[in-house]
Amino acid sequence: MNFAVGLKPLLAEARSMESLEKQLICPICLEMFSKPVVILPCQHNLCRKCANDVFQASNPLWQSRGSSAVPSGGRFRCPSCRHEVVLDRHGVYGLQRNLLVENIIDIYKQESARPLHAKAEQHLMCEEHEDERINIYCLRCEVPTCSLCKVFGAHKDCEVAPLPAVYQRQKSELSDGIAMLVAGNDRIQAIITQMEEICHTIEENGRRQKQHVGLRFDALYGILEERKKELLQSIAAEQEAKLQRVRGLIRQYGDHLEASSKLVESAIHAMEEPQMAVYLQHSKELLKKITDMSKASMSSRPEPGYENMDHFSINVDYVAEMLRTIEFQTGACTGEIAPLGEDEGDGPGDGSEAATDEDRLDSLEVPEAAEGECML
Repeated sequence: MNFAVGLKPLLAEARSMESLEKQLICPICLEMFSKPVVILPCQHNLCRKCANDVFQASNPLWQSRGSSAVPSGGRFRCPSCRHEVVLDRHGVYGLQRNLLVENIIDIYKQESARPLHAKAEQHLMCEEHEDERINIYCLRCEVPTCSLCKVFGAHKDCEVAPLPAVYQRQKSELSDGIAMLVAGNDRIQAIITQMEEICHTIEENGRRQKQHVGLRFDALYGILEERKKELLQSIAAEQEAKLQRVRGLIRQYGDHLEASSKLVESAIHAMEEPQMAVYLQHSKELLKKITDMSKASMSSRPEPGYENMDHFSINVDYVAEMLRTIEFQTGACTGEIAPLGEDEGDGPGDGSEAATDEDRLDSLEVPEAAEGECML
């Protein structure tokens, strides 16, 4: 059915009042605010009854105001801006009343002297019966109509109901639906918040475990560096000992060579002496020195292979293979990564202690080294 709206000039004159009406509409019940009107922390307003409906829908386990079993007032979200409203133990009765809005409503009602939308409704006329107002609702066709349509017109065989009753019922259903959606949105928002917290926890746990793994490997690096230092010191000590011995022999042979060379020079100089008497005065002593120099033993020298340092070779293949098998310790039930350094078998009644990473590395069984070879 089509409808015609009359008296448009009157509606134009009332435009300013209707604009004020829109500002005084509750976003829950879609009617003018009913006192008391409460103001939320986000500065939006609600009827206290509507605020209580939304609160009850968001907090189904919340008890009545007079109960002492509930230590907290709970929370809900503003239907206009979704801001979270946290209540004290008084619930919605702890929200501040907006007396300014209540006074504006009183002034508006005095000026308008009619229910909300009354002027618009009084000009909604039936198109088939132009002098008849729309005042009933056809339940079968689900459309508003007039009394004449029910008596003589298209709806004479239909069941009808008073328009205000249907209006109030559908308004109530819509208000309940809004409250249900708001409560559902609150639950979804709570789930989103929980998952965001899970993401934050995952990031924090991952950062902490990375730090733990880094520390464990730093400890292994320290063990390897310490062992490397010890082995290098062993090599350096033997190297220095061998060098000192060989260099001592070099000095001995050098001293012998220098003395022998001087003796040769002296002998050559004596051979050039032309006078036999002078020659014979010194020849006996010179021959004795040459004999002693020839008899001097210079057989001390490094044995064959003395310079070889191959016995300091090491075999780290089995250690490298062990390092490649390092894996995370997983929980038996949850599959979570257990903190590094904890005993895998630690549990009720288990008195064994976990060996540290350093102890495990130090207690490794060293395979038998080949003869002449030092193994790590």
